[in-house]
Amino acid sequence: MRSGVDVDTRAAIAWEVLGFFFILGIGSALHFVFAWSGNSPLVAPFAAVNESVWEHLKLVFWPAALWTLLERAPLKTRVNNFWLARALGTLLMPVLIVALFYFYVFLLGEHVLFLNMTIFVLAVFAGQYVSYRLFTGDERSPLANRVAPAILVALAALFVVFTFLPPAAGIFRDGPTGTYGIPK
Repeated sequence: MRSGVDVDTRAAIAWEVLGFFFILGIGSALHFVFAWSGNSPLVAPFAAVNESVWEHLKLVFWPAALWTLLERAPLKTRVNNFWLARALGTLLMPVLIVALFYFYVFLLGEHVLFLNMTIFVLAVFAGQYVSYRLFTGDERSPLANRVAPAILVALAALFVVFTFLPPAAGIFRDGPTGTYGIPK
């Protein structure tokens, strides 16, 4: 397909680079916000409530979702595939974190904080890069761009529900305590 708009490549790269730093900064803070809030149930859906892999996925998802809302107005008419780009970029971040974390833990037999932080940075970079590429690429299916926000809404709903009702599966297990969900 031909390009849907005259793509403003400079704006696209600038916003995605700013987003990279925004997601890293806000995501890093979200690791501590639940404790800082006195374990507030109002904060729980948005911040890590324990040390499980699942809870750490919030550290990329919520800042990326917020960034999507912040950059929508200035970019929507200057790039192609806005919703598709942001949905796929945002979805890629937690998927990469899970895949890379379990891969290296399988190889090493334990988790290493430095590698966790490196994976966080790489996942954010990859998600922002994918968004940029879709922003500046050919226009994709209008249907895909209309359906894409549902991906973000569905994942947001999962983060809220699984914060309060986590399944008894390894990805939801708090490593230090062996428990699931919000600490009692």
